Amino acid sequence: MVEPWWPLAALAAVQLVDAALCVRPASFVRDCLTDVRFPERSWWMLPPIKVAAAAGLVLGIWLSPLALLTSGMLVLYFVVAITMHLRARDLGRNLFVNATGMLILSGAVFGFVLTQAG
Repeated sequence: MVEPWWPLAALAAVQLVDAALCVRPASFVRDCLTDVRFPERSWWMLPPIKVAAAAGLVLGIWLSPLALLTSGMLVLYFVVAITMHLRARDLGRNLFVNATGMLILSGAVFGFVLTQAG
């Protein structure tokens, strides 16, 4: 069991809120996806991905390899998101607050889980 468990639970909660905001994208989510030219036909994939991430983090409390995999994949997800913002020259709040903030949070949880595994 990963101790303390709350960093995984906190990131899981953030992912669930993010998933809910993507179901019928809130205006700021819709604007962000449009700004980075993420194809609207693919928007449906985001809520299941985010719910799966939340589930992986929660189950990772008891299965540390799953916590490591899930938090590592979230780091990769947000590296891709930042890359999309940079390629689209979307250099505002969505990049510097949202994507970068989530990369830092995911990276911190990944680093925490990595230290627990070693």
